[in-house]
Amino acid sequence: MAKVVIDIETLGYPIESFDEIRQKYLLKFSETEAEREEAIQKLSLYPTTSQVIAIGLLNPETGRGKILFQADTPLNYSSDDGAIQFVTGTEKEILEQFWQNIAHYDQFITFNGRGFDCPFLMLRSAILQVQSTRNLMPYRYDASIHCDLLEQFTFYGAFRKFNLDFYCKSFGIESPKANGITGLDMKQLYEEKRFREIAEYNLGDLKATAELFRRWEKFLSV
Repeated sequence: MAKVVIDIETLGYPIESFDEIRQKYLLKFSETEAEREEAIQKLSLYPTTSQVIAIGLLNPETGRGKILFQADTPLNYSSDDGAIQFVTGTEKEILEQFWQNIAHYDQFITFNGRGFDCPFLMLRSAILQVQSTRNLMPYRYDASIHCDLLEQFTFYGAFRKFNLDFYCKSFGIESPKANGITGLDMKQLYEEKRFREIAEYNLGDLKATAELFRRWEKFLSV
């Protein structure tokens, strides 16, 4: 059964890009400057207020994969071992490529994919009029199609949720956050045109999720 790990990076649009009515709506509970900054930071969490800047796909069995990401100029290359392809395009183009690629896999693996990545990809694609090729939100309690590791490690809400970095450290896996970059840095990296660093960060998340999946598959998938 062909498997693939999925992970995305997103970036909120500037608050000034929204009309006055929507700005007031997005900031209506922000009474202080700190609350305003927090509200603006959270724009990256919603497909109606942000864009996809990177989509990663990695086969956990072969180690081969692809990072689709935005850049202001074409920046296509491969990893030193040739296992990972890095492909640039507009948001619409990388979404189109994602749907073409995901159609070839039987099972997809995510970390909090049901709570973020998958509905984000589906709704963002609809907004940009990109055709989905499969349902990324199938029956929740069957991991044979969509294995969301956050759901599996919490046993569907029986335990507290932790972030990817926390689980990696708990399982003795190298954390993708070890180099100091987190999702909160995407805005600065994007504005500074450090697109390759965004792609490499996405790959780190993929590799960590793939290793967590291997642990789950060996010790918990019964």
